[in-house]
Amino acid sequence: MKILVTGATGYVGSRLVPRLLADGHAVRVAVADDPTDLPWWSGQVEVTQMDVLDPDAVSRAVAGVDAVFYLIHGMGGDDFVEQDRRGARNMTAALDRHDVSRVVYLSGIVPPVPREDLSDHIASRLEVEDILAGSNATSIALRAAILLGSGSTSFEIVRQVSERMPVQTLPTWMDSAVQPIAVVDALEALAGALNVDCADRSFDVGGPDRLRYSELLDRYAAVTGIRRAQVEVPLVPEQVVQKAAGRLVDVPAPVVESLIESLRHDMVCHEEDFRTALLPAGHVLLGVEEAIRRSLADAPDDPATADPMAPLPHDPDWAGGGREDSLGSKLAAVVSRAIPDRD
Repeated sequence: MKILVTGATGYVGSRLVPRLLADGHAVRVAVADDPTDLPWWSGQVEVTQMDVLDPDAVSRAVAGVDAVFYLIHGMGGDDFVEQDRRGARNMTAALDRHDVSRVVYLSGIVPPVPREDLSDHIASRLEVEDILAGSNATSIALRAAILLGSGSTSFEIVRQVSERMPVQTLPTWMDSAVQPIAVVDALEALAGALNVDCADRSFDVGGPDRLRYSELLDRYAAVTGIRRAQVEVPLVPEQVVQKAAGRLVDVPAPVVESLIESLRHDMVCHEEDFRTALLPAGHVLLGVEEAIRRSLADAPDDPATADPMAPLPHDPDWAGGGREDSLGSKLAAVVSRAIPDRD
């Protein structure tokens, strides 16, 4: 099968490409920036430049492929909703123009609340799902919450908050349930979405553990051996938390704001039939603690044989813990020595 991967230099896309190559697919990657600055697999793929807001560029990228992975999300700026909408419409037009049989979109868990109560980012992803489903291609959306793996924005926020906040102050509204999924499991589900026999639909995808956000921070601390105190605080405005967290971590502020906004609601799977529909028989999902351990591994010498959970050369500069010499990290190290071990 000939497959177009958009967002191929992003966190998921850069790890999905070698997974597809290993399955024997011919892969074309669409990149928005310098096509010469690509990961180690660049010599095994066809490369095209594509601005998703340029309908002609999208059409050229889609021409001649059997399936498309749409891994593009707007996260920042006042007009990200409109940009998401335009990009999805351009892709839908190209899918129909070139008779593409399937499109797979990585979306986000949708909490069971009225649509008008969704965060702007989740609402935008849901709108993109609807637009892609309007094409003639079979449209499969995978809805994930927190992705665990070195370089994943949501995992890096957990890592940096844990390592830089000696006392973790958690607003009561933020301690919702989450169901993280390891990126290796998400990759298996994405690959399986190419062949699942169904009409247009979405699949919730998550790991085996459901836990509160505070418990996720606890699990990280347990795996790493750090000691942190947690204090629940009521009545803290969302905007205050977003600004404070944005200053604390190196992850881009719009991404931090998006994650915090989503934590007002439980982000867990409503159905888990993806396990049988998308995953290979006998596949065992990684639990949270094992996923964290693998995410904290040293960077490999050869990215071609690396664990996708581990840090890779093309991950962002802020991945892998970011500023180890930051004031927050130094203060956390001092305070942690004064916090007794938990029984």
